[in-house]
Formats: sequence, C-alpha cells, structure tokens
Amino acid sequence: MSTAREKELRRWRQYLADEIAEAAVYRDLAGRRTGEEREILLALAEAEGRHAAHWQELLGDQVGASRRGDIRTRMLGLLARTFGSVFVLALAQRAEARSPYEADADATAAMAADERIHGEVVRGLAARGRNRLSGTFRAAVFGANDGLVSNLALVIGISAAGLEPHVVLLAGVAGLLAGALSMGAGEYVSVRSQRELLEASAPDPDADRALPHLDVNANELLLVYRARGMSVEEARERADAVLRNHSLAEGMGAEPDQHEAVGTGLGAALSSFCFFASGAVIPIIPFLFGLSGIAAVAVAAGLVGLALLGTGAIVGLLSGGPPLKRALRQLAIGLGAAAVTYLLGLAFGTVTG
Repeated sequence: MSTAREKELRRWRQYLADEIAEAAVYRDLAGRRTGEEREILLALAEAEGRHAAHWQELLGDQVGASRRGDIRTRMLGLLARTFGSVFVLALAQRAEARSPYEADADATAAMAADERIHGEVVRGLAARGRNRLSGTFRAAVFGANDGLVSNLALVIGISAAGLEPHVVLLAGVAGLLAGALSMGAGEYVSVRSQRELLEASAPDPDADRALPHLDVNANELLLVYRARGMSVEEARERADAVLRNHSLAEGMGAEPDQHEAVGTGLGAALSSFCFFASGAVIPIIPFLFGLSGIAAVAVAAGLVGLALLGTGAIVGLLSGGPPLKRALRQLAIGLGAAAVTYLLGLAFGTVTG
C-alpha cells in the first residue's frame, strides 16, 4: 500500500472517530436537558452520525481498530458528562467553526455546510445559557477581577512605600471588606434599577379595562403601537386583534424575558460580594504566611497573575472567543495597573523616607 493511501486511510479513520465522539457529546448534553433543547441536541447527534456513516462507507472493510476522537473532542465529552453546562456548548461552538471539511475533497459539500450550520445552532443554544447566567456571571467576573487587581495594587503599593508587613496585611483585609461591600451594594442597586426600568416599559395590566370602551372608529390603540415603533399598517393589524380579544398584553405579542437576562438584584449582589472577596484575598496570602518585602510582592503578583489568566480564559470560552488571547489581555491589564501603583508606592516611600 502506498504512503499516500495510508495517510488517506488514517485521516478518514480519525474523522470517523471524531464524528462518533462528537455525536456522543451531543447525546450526553441532551441527557441533561428537556423539551426543545433536548430535541435540537439529539438532531445534532443524528447529523454527526450521518457524517460518521460517510467515512465508514469510504473506509469499507479497512475501518481497522476503533480509534479515539482527538483530545479536544474527548475533553468536550468529559465536560459534557460531568457538567453539561454552557461552557461545553461554547467549546462545541468553537469546535464546529474549526471543521476541516470545507478544505477536504473527500468530504461532501453537504457535510461542510452541515458543520457550518451546526456552529450557528450551538451558538443559539449557548446564547440561551449565557442569557440565563449573564446577570450573576457578569457580577462574578467583574467582582473577582476587581478584587484581584484593586487589592493587589493596594498591598504592593503600601509595601513599596516601606510600611511594616502587619500594616500591609491590615490594609489588605480592610480593602477586601470595603471593596466587597461596595461591589455588592453597587451591583444590587444597578440590577434593581435595570429591572425597574424594564418593568416601567411593560404594558399596564389595568389598561385592559379601558379596551371595551374605546371608540372603535378612532382606535387610539394605533398610537400605542406606533409609539412602540410599528408601521401604520402593522399597528392597525395589532390594534384590531387587541380590540377583538380585549387583552393589551396579548396584543403586544411574545417578547423575550429581559428580566431573566438581567438577573436578580440579590443574586448579583451576593455573587459580586463573594467573588470580590475571593479575588481580594489572593494578594494578601503571602502576608498571611509572614512574607514581606519584595518576596511577598512577587508571590502576590504571581498568584494574582494565575487567577487573572483563569478568569480571562473563562470569559473567552463563554464569549466564544479565543481563551488564550482573553487570558493574556486580562493579565496585561491587571498586572499593568498593579505595576503603576507599585511604582507610585516606591516614589512615595522615597519622598517620605
């Protein structure tokens, strides 16, 4: 058998293994969901099964021993079986976007198109999950990063100024508590205000009582729907439907639950408080263990750097962007801010010394 033929068979076998593994990922995710999302995921698994059948047909009796999917697909399967969360869907979205079928002459045009559309299907499912956790997730990410960066800047700035380690530790604890309380209160007020704005835009339920008494010929409802951005014709059709049903809310049509995307004030506040505190405690760890001076600053910066890389990568995964790029951006911003504070602390210590 020629070398080219061997490479071709190996490629087909790997495609077959990957398709089987991807179908299993979607089935595992479907097992953790109900209703429409379950049906969509099972349909994706069925499509991956069709792709697997294509490679199996090409291989014929040269399928060989069963192979494992690539490391990326196996990791997706493990996460799907363990968590079944939006993180897995975000990773699956990126995996579908990297399909090699468009550049492979042995894959059909339909298969390449399937993979492209699968990416959009998974994007839609992932968007639902992102909307469900966006309020508390936003508070969690912002809280953790604010805690990491602000308390690191605080403790290394004070340390650079030459103050005693116990003073640095005390300042770090005070910064943790003050910042966590401030973040929690601010997030609560922010989310509550946003929810109240949404509620102010919702139809008044008492307005239904006025509908039976409206002048049908004048039809003031036209103005309601035109004020909401509809054309004259659309507004007239909607108003006629409302007058028939005597339900203003029904006439507004099905709209997405924006309150769900915003989250609850209490949930956002608790997430913000806890995650700020969890981030802010990291820079003071070396001082808790008795380190001081440049050694404490270096350890604190290293620990915070690792945490920033982690939060940046998580944001990248959930947003569908490249995790490494997001992680490095987070690291550069956080340590850059801390470095400026450290230099200011050195300058202040020199002046006062």
